[in-house]
Amino acid sequence: MRLVFAGTPEPAVPSLRRLASSRHEITAVVTRRDAPLGRKRVLTPSPTAQAAEELGLPTIRTDRLDAAATEQITALAPDLGVIVAYGGLVREPLLSAPRHGWINLHFSLLPRWRGAAPVQHALIAGEAETGASVFQLVAELDAGDVYAERRITPAETATAGDLLAILAEEGADLLAEVVDGIADGTARAVPQVGEPTYAPKLSLADGLLDWTRPRAEILARLRGVTPEPGAHTTYDGERLKIASARAASPDAPNGSPGALSLHARQVIVQAADAPLVLERVQPAGKGVMNAADWWRGLRAEAPVVGR
Repeated sequence: MRLVFAGTPEPAVPSLRRLASSRHEITAVVTRRDAPLGRKRVLTPSPTAQAAEELGLPTIRTDRLDAAATEQITALAPDLGVIVAYGGLVREPLLSAPRHGWINLHFSLLPRWRGAAPVQHALIAGEAETGASVFQLVAELDAGDVYAERRITPAETATAGDLLAILAEEGADLLAEVVDGIADGTARAVPQVGEPTYAPKLSLADGLLDWTRPRAEILARLRGVTPEPGAHTTYDGERLKIASARAASPDAPNGSPGALSLHARQVIVQAADAPLVLERVQPAGKGVMNAADWWRGLRAEAPVVGR
């Protein structure tokens, strides 16, 4: 089949590479425009654009699938549109332009976690199982019939970044199987079953750790917001980023929520029910460092985070 592929961030790249090596023809890759990155704000192509260039595939760079983009894509006469984390909505008449419409690789088990940040919300919610789904794109958000899904059990220490990398690879194979099935006429999609939950894009506020909550809940949130938007608390009125943390041993000292102490050369912070070990932190204006090194620079006799 003649395919149009739409994607932008790194998790879309495995799917693009997998389809580029398949028996199908990618007529164009749609991706968002080059964006300024880094302190010098250098205009940088998206990871998908960079991969397309390596593969020798033409790109359509647009932040919106507007009338101009629709005209460009329609002129290619695609049989199927494939979208993986493009970052924009596909509306009519573009939605119906390909002969088989559009399919979407989504990183959750639909109808769980429809929306922009499914992996992050699944981890924050402490779910033991998640996965990837390939579904038929419709006008309603992530509500189309599902062709296939793949389930995985995340490692207890997996961050959103870790899990997204795994799902991107697993999902690429799943997506390729569905594309082949559509081409062969064997693919069958079934309606989603269950009550939908939603996963809106996370803000900086979603990364704030509340030490009055249970330890398991705090660790789940930390995993879900790492690496973006990042977990953080406050110390001495300034933001302190928490790069990594884990449950403390049973013999670690207890105290009031947010209280810090040093135990066995480890920095301990108290949650509502049990202590955690801060492993790596990033104070304001500094780089990521070992928490014990940060501790040695503190002057307070009874330091507390979250204030």
